[in-house]
Amino acid sequence: MSEMKVPDLQQQKLTLTDAPDYRDTYANSVQVKMSVWDFMLVFGTLQPTTSPDEVNIRNLQGIYLSPQQAKALWNVLGQNLAQYEQTFGEVHLEPQFPAANGPVH
Repeated sequence: MSEMKVPDLQQQKLTLTDAPDYRDTYANSVQVKMSVWDFMLVFGTLQPTTSPDEVNIRNLQGIYLSPQQAKALWNVLGQNLAQYEQTFGEVHLEPQFPAANGPVH
């Protein structure tokens, strides 16, 4: 049985370069789709509507990830979220409104 040598990523020099079409985009919606081969993250923004019963999402970008990269993303997001909460406080998924003890500005 042969062994595969895994490179030590801690000692490799990492260079990040933006592609010519690179851009930053804000998203307040993410949809996750999966298959046996990959995960797809679809990022978008919620669009205002005139009806409180309607939600419109404008999809902006879809990103495919291998299951290994999806798990690595899960880990790094968890670590960064824990650090964020340690610094700034707990993140709540539902809005937390102050008690109605007076006017809210």
